[in-house]
Amino acid sequence: MRLHIAKRHHMTTHFVSRHPGALEWMRKTRIHFDRHTMHLDMESIHPGDVVIGSLPVNLAAEVCARGATYRHLSLRLSVHDRGRELSATELEAYEAALETYFVEKLP
Repeated sequence: MRLHIAKRHHMTTHFVSRHPGALEWMRKTRIHFDRHTMHLDMESIHPGDVVIGSLPVNLAAEVCARGATYRHLSLRLSVHDRGRELSATELEAYEAALETYFVEKLP
């Protein structure tokens, strides 16, 4: 008789960003992540995972619906600095912080 043992998923912290300054800030502040990607592959997100980034609300909702935690990289940007690349030092000046959100799509 053979027992089927379900393979457990190792919880993974994903950092999703295409911005070099954000990656530098994460490393400089020593915030742990297991995997860095420039674009989110939703199929790689499993219950218990953590996703860090600045995702559009529809993708943040899908992350949460999959049972993962969404941590948003929040900034207090001036209107003049939107749409340009920021360094890790500039992210610090704009009070970069990780904030945990639960986002749910309503019917």
